[in-house]
Amino acid sequence: MIHLSAFVAYVGALVPWAYLLFRGPRPNVVAVASGLTVVAVLLHAMATVDFWLTYDQLPLGGLAPALSSLALVGGVALVAVLPLREAGRIALGLLPLLVALEGGALLLGIEPSPMDLGFSGVGFVLHVALAFLGLQGLAVAFAAGLLYLIQHHELKMKRLGRLSRFIPPLATLEKVGRVGLTVGFASLSLALILGWAWTVQNLGSLQIDDPKVIWAVLSWAVFVAIFATRRGPGSSEYRSALAAVIGFAVVVGTYLALRLTAAGTGFFL
Repeated sequence: MIHLSAFVAYVGALVPWAYLLFRGPRPNVVAVASGLTVVAVLLHAMATVDFWLTYDQLPLGGLAPALSSLALVGGVALVAVLPLREAGRIALGLLPLLVALEGGALLLGIEPSPMDLGFSGVGFVLHVALAFLGLQGLAVAFAAGLLYLIQHHELKMKRLGRLSRFIPPLATLEKVGRVGLTVGFASLSLALILGWAWTVQNLGSLQIDDPKVIWAVLSWAVFVAIFATRRGPGSSEYRSALAAVIGFAVVVGTYLALRLTAAGTGFFL
């Protein structure tokens, strides 16, 4: 029931953000939109804690719980960006994704997984928290990159309408995306080191052929590739924004593909 309330709140938050897109910046509506977004994420966090306390496991095993966890990752990232004034409009780039992920999880049924996740305890929680922070950084970079591409196109076509006025300036979007990538890359790297240290200590090898390891390495490589696009002549900011959008799609798409084809392996987020 709490998950359903969170989903409804996400949809409710999307409405005023969309209104602002078509009607232009309005302080009162921004406050309402931001408030509803925070409420939605708080409800989602409560639902996650309730799941943890009820089933004695984090919602990571099984496709529906994992989709919900991915949505929460994006929600927390969004709340972190909201206080940054104009950058808060990144909500319009992330909220539709959150609605789709949480809605899909509800349709599939958010139930505990019978699989043994193996990795548990304080180290597991820290590993997951760092991995989540890494994904949050990539989610922020994705939203900032998507709006950067839209704003860049509007300016190039010399269309200075409501859409152009609503989206933050290119410099703001580039800065937000860069910070998201930096924090995300550092956090994901630490999560990988912690996870692999536990694996070597307890299983004797890195389990390179494990789907979750493949996905984790791919996610890390996506960060590296995005940073690489910032080098060289020309518009490095545009290339970085495009790479962030494509990279995020690759990470999410690969995760879903592995989740659907790795049943029974104990694969988790």
